[in-house]
Amino acid sequence: MITLLGIAGGFVLLLALLAAGISVAVAIFTVATTGVLMYLNTSLLFNFGNNLWATLNDFLLTAIPLFILLGEILLRCGITERMYGALSVWMQRLPGGLLHTNIGASTVFSAMSGSSVATAATIGTVALPAFKQRGYNERLALGSLAAGATLGILIPPSINMIIYGAITNTSIGKLFIAGILPGLALAAAFSATIYLYAVFKPGIAGQGEPPASWGEKLAALKDLLPPAFVFFIVMGSIYSGWATPTEAAALGVVAALLVAAQRRKLTLAMLHECFLSMARTTAMLLLIIVGAYFMNYVVGILGIPAALSRWVSDLGLSPLTLILFLVVFYLVLGCFLETLSMMIATVPIVVPLVLQFGFDPVWFGIFLVLMMEISLITPPVGMNLYVVQGVRGRGAITDVMLGSLPFMLVMLLFVFAIIVWPQSVMWLPDLMMSGG
Repeated sequence: MITLLGIAGGFVLLLALLAAGISVAVAIFTVATTGVLMYLNTSLLFNFGNNLWATLNDFLLTAIPLFILLGEILLRCGITERMYGALSVWMQRLPGGLLHTNIGASTVFSAMSGSSVATAATIGTVALPAFKQRGYNERLALGSLAAGATLGILIPPSINMIIYGAITNTSIGKLFIAGILPGLALAAAFSATIYLYAVFKPGIAGQGEPPASWGEKLAALKDLLPPAFVFFIVMGSIYSGWATPTEAAALGVVAALLVAAQRRKLTLAMLHECFLSMARTTAMLLLIIVGAYFMNYVVGILGIPAALSRWVSDLGLSPLTLILFLVVFYLVLGCFLETLSMMIATVPIVVPLVLQFGFDPVWFGIFLVLMMEISLITPPVGMNLYVVQGVRGRGAITDVMLGSLPFMLVMLLFVFAIIVWPQSVMWLPDLMMSGG
């Protein structure tokens, strides 16, 4: 029977492999195989083929390449620049000016791409030249881009939510619906932070922006229609019960193709690039998922969730104490691991534990995604920090880190808010289930 020391040893081995630069899928499979060799019959390794087939023969996982393809098509349609310009017309007169546009554009693009890294790269490429010309506080501008892009894995459609749902057998539709209110609320909290900075330190907004007439504002709305159309097709079909998440992803791809055709960007060359990128990303993600399912299988046979549950019960922890411990655990882990690695490595062990303590798997999925968001801007491995710095192409990455710090604190306060008020996450999914 595996001991707590053995469990800790496996986790340390996984961290060591990832720190050594071993790919996530190989690291997970190595740890699972080591567990089999040390504690179980080696014949279980021959079940890997069946496990692989059972994992990939899942209609739900088809949503992953479809949502990736959706984001790739929209990325190459050229709608990002127009969307950013339209939002700036509406938001530039707020205290903080174009900093609010960073948050707004990240929110809208997140609802189309499902990826924080893609959001950071795309919005950063469009936004940074504008800030150079207007004398904004550079650190806060960089921080708003890095933090705003984290919404890419919270606001649906989210690739991370699909993976979490697939591993834990949680409804993807409920996860998507549950992410809407927290995503919009967090975007509003980011904008409120910028507003307060601009009020108490007016110099951060540089020269300010000329006022736009109502005619210009109304004319700009047409550039927000394509992303709204795609979002309505995807989420509307899920929420109405007309389509499953996988079918909604396919509908989203069709909507994206229509947008590309309307903008005269639909070419064979563009589609070739989209499909190549989609294939590369999907292959990486599905290999990680297969490894995660195999580790789930081994973890279950070893009785690790039950052992941890007994240990936590013996400690006499309350549900609140457990979740606060997990906040600290994920904050520390986020300093060393990339978000997907962190989620895949911990979900098989942590989720059975939190379910036993009475937490809803949908609520915990949103909590986990929020902790993943924080890790995206947590030094030294926060991916969004490096993406924004890469787009910037000069200076020190510490500027991005320091600029992200206020937003990181806001995100942490937001996590505590959903712990205190879980209904803020569960209201929409409960409404959907009740048919209200």
